[in-house]
Formats: sequence, structure tokens, C-alpha cells
Amino acid sequence: MSARATDGTCLGQLVRMAKPLCRAAQAQCPRTGPGRPPVFDDWKIAVLIMVAILKNRKSKSAQYRFLLDNRRQLRRWLKLKRFPSRGTYFDRYPRSHRLFQVAIQLQGAQALQEGVATAKTVSVDKSLISARGPEWHAQDRKAQRIPPGLHGVDRDSTWCCSKYHGWVQGYSYEVLVTADKGTILPLLASADTASVSEHVSFGPKIAPLPAATRHVLADSGYDNNDYGDAVERGPKGRPTRRHFLCAPNPRSGRLAPPASRGMGSAQRQARQRRRQRLEFYRSARGRRLYRRRSQSVEPFNDWFKTLFGLDQTVWHRGLGNNQTQFLAALFCYQLLLRYNHRTGHHNGQIQWILDTL
Repeated sequence: MSARATDGTCLGQLVRMAKPLCRAAQAQCPRTGPGRPPVFDDWKIAVLIMVAILKNRKSKSAQYRFLLDNRRQLRRWLKLKRFPSRGTYFDRYPRSHRLFQVAIQLQGAQALQEGVATAKTVSVDKSLISARGPEWHAQDRKAQRIPPGLHGVDRDSTWCCSKYHGWVQGYSYEVLVTADKGTILPLLASADTASVSEHVSFGPKIAPLPAATRHVLADSGYDNNDYGDAVERGPKGRPTRRHFLCAPNPRSGRLAPPASRGMGSAQRQARQRRRQRLEFYRSARGRRLYRRRSQSVEPFNDWFKTLFGLDQTVWHRGLGNNQTQFLAALFCYQLLLRYNHRTGHHNGQIQWILDTL
């Protein structure tokens, strides 16, 4: 890749496309608390982070060196009176994930309006990525003890087990993507430590689902009656015309027996809704729809990790650093898909754009 950021390149066009989204995201998550406003707007720091990630600079030191080498061009693009110092960039980096999470939601909606993809069917999944440094085993972690000779432990990382990865010490991101035919587009995302449960992370993504969505696909880690009701019923209990197709968890996946007379009305109704949900999942149409999960979010995770060098370990140590990097990379992925669509390519093949930056 070129060591210079110049006008007229893909990078300049990507920056112009990202600026209004990052500015709008900052407006939705303003700073609170005492103290003077920062010298550099959060959205401008976010664009600098985005540029460094697009240029595949993995450490914060390498990122800042590239940005500093190109500060004249970046100052003009962002209308900066002066360039942020190394200390400012390092301090603001781990706190930028809040802005990127909002920006992903805004850009997902923008991409749908532009016709990049459709969102009648969406799929959600959590993916694990190993931490940098040596493994810190459970007994030592519980005692907050670093064994002699064990150096570079990432104390923020946690353990989690999945049927695809086995036991992993590290971090995770959760992404909701389109699952219709055509381009697979990320719409909503979050990032955290590996051990954070899907029963915690998915809830906030239900309210901002696109209005056009009719089917939400999830694996057994999301088998939760509250999620099913939140997807399929509105705030006043009215049906939303959506279906939550979730593989049943082995611990709770059996069809419930007929309601007993000792149950309250609300409990009987909840049990009946779960029976109906499982019956639809197991129907021929439900199984046909659910197969789209293996054709959308699962391959997306492989593409995304390969594209941004996350198939082995994370880029950084520390929760905030990795939250920012995951979410900024997902924002970049959306941006590349939008740029690809604008150039007349109606597919998700975006490696060529990175190769021209």
C-alpha cells in the first residue's frame, strides 16, 4: 500500500463518505460531565482511526506514525488547525468505540437506503478472537496472580468456550447482518470481552432493527423467551409481524407440555408463544429460512477477520482498545461496501479497494 494519502484516491473519497456519519454519531453520543470541551472533536479522531485501520496499521504507534507522516493532507480533509499529539491519539483511541457503535447503525441505515442490500431477513452472531500474549489460566486469574515468567498478559481478556473455537481467551464482537440474497451488510454491532453472554449483548439491538425486517436468525446461544417476545411483539404487546428463528438450546429446546391449571395467564401465554416459535422454526419454511444463517453471518465472520487480520489474534491489549478496533473495522467494512456499490459493483468483493488505497 502507498505510504501517502493523496487527493483523488479512494482514501480521500472514503473519508468524505465517512465524515457526515461520524459527525452525526458524535451528535447522538455527546460528552457529559465536568471539564472543558476537547480541543479535537470526537468525530475527527474517529476518522483518523478509520484511516489508520484502512491502511492496515495494527499497533497504535504504527497508526500514529502513518497519520503524522500524512498530517498535511489529513489536516486539510478534516479542517484541523493543528494535528493531535501522540498522547492525545493514544488517550482518545480506547474511548472512541461508543461513537463507532452509533456510526455503524447510522451507516447501516444509509446503505439500505442506497440499495446496497435488503434487510427482510437478518442474522446475528457472536464471534471470538484470541487475545495477544500468553494464556492466563482460571485459578491464577481468580487470585489476580501472574505466575513467575509469564509476561505480557492481557488482564482485560476473559475465557469463553464455543462449539466452533473451543476455549478462547480473548475478546468478542457481536454483529447483525443482512441475510437476504446479495451483498451481506453489517447493520448493528457491539464488542466486549469473550465471556459476555449473548443473553446480555443482543437485547439493545432489537429496538433499532430495520422496519423492513421480518425474520431474525440466531443460534442456540440466543434461545431466550424475552428476546423472542421482544422481536415478535411491540412495546404494547402487539404483534410486529416478525419471526425470531432461533435454534433451541438443548437445556430448554423441548416443546413445553400443555399449560397446567396452576399457571398464571401471562405464563401460559408466554409458554404458548414459545411453542409456536419452535413449531415455526421446525417447519419446512422455517428450516429453509434458517439455512440463510450459514450463508450470511457465518461466512461474513470469516471474510471480516481475514480482511482485517483478525483470524489469529486481536490487534491490541486492553478492552477499550479492542472495542474501538473491532467497531472501527466493521464501520470500514460498511464503508467499503458502499463505495463498491457506488462504483457499480453489486457484490461484496471489496479487497480491490484496499489494494488501491
